[in-house]
Amino acid sequence: MKKVMIDCDVGVDDALALILAFHSPELDVKAVIGVNGNVSLEQVFENIQKVLSLIQPKNKPLIAKGANQPLKGKPVYAHSVHGQDGLGGARMDRGGGKEWWQSYPEPADKLITKTARQYPDEITLIAVGPLTNLALAIQRDLDAIRKLKEIVIMGGAVRTGGNITPHAEFNIFSDPLAASIVFGSELPITLVPLDVTHQVSLTSHWMEQRVIPLRNSFSKFAIEATGYDVARHQFRNKELIHLHDPLAVGVVIDPELVTKEKLSIDVETQEGQYYGRTSETRERPNIEVCLKVNATGFLELFLSRLG
Repeated sequence: MKKVMIDCDVGVDDALALILAFHSPELDVKAVIGVNGNVSLEQVFENIQKVLSLIQPKNKPLIAKGANQPLKGKPVYAHSVHGQDGLGGARMDRGGGKEWWQSYPEPADKLITKTARQYPDEITLIAVGPLTNLALAIQRDLDAIRKLKEIVIMGGAVRTGGNITPHAEFNIFSDPLAASIVFGSELPITLVPLDVTHQVSLTSHWMEQRVIPLRNSFSKFAIEATGYDVARHQFRNKELIHLHDPLAVGVVIDPELVTKEKLSIDVETQEGQYYGRTSETRERPNIEVCLKVNATGFLELFLSRLG
């Protein structure tokens, strides 16, 4: 089992990523930490607890609050994508008041460094939100962060367009300065950008054939959170749902799902048209970037773990 920490800004795909992680025997989730992103930090932290109440993990993970704003600038939210509550309005049962987690009283960046030191060269950090917590941890204790086995990041758009601007992906755009610090740290990073996450999507076919027939609490959540209209056999506001964050978890479960290329990636931190853009440079390559994916293989993995 791979020991992992998940750093997230719980929106719909973050929640699906958590379900995949906790339902995968290959992973041992030690902690789930929240960061301002899709919704406010307070909403993110509430959503972490809601999703853990849905999952009811046998081994309760630590949870911690992280940064409530980017290192520079103001927060950017994605309510238009994830709804005001971040979970698409899905009705969530809090599990009768039982806590399926252990609360960590200090900031999330401190939990990252503490866990890295506790399990040297064993922890994979899966970051599926803005990189503020990780940047703060690097600034707090770089020696500890160097004890992480690997960092897998969902973010960026390397050879494709962005999803919040024509040039930038949401997680990086939300805190480009933090991303620049992380990418320049020489840490072992695998980047899972839009180049591959746009290739893995829930469609009406997958919903009808594989999700709805499950008839369990997880399929119910997936239907409600993604806004799938069962009567009309289609999503209410879009044609499909990209599985951005679940793919980052999938890459940790089975690295063979993707083809990587080692690149040097630069982040644009100056405000303007290209703010938050991730682009290749001619510097020494230091980041493993996922550029191709076995989409069917990943979707089969993901859907099998909803059961």
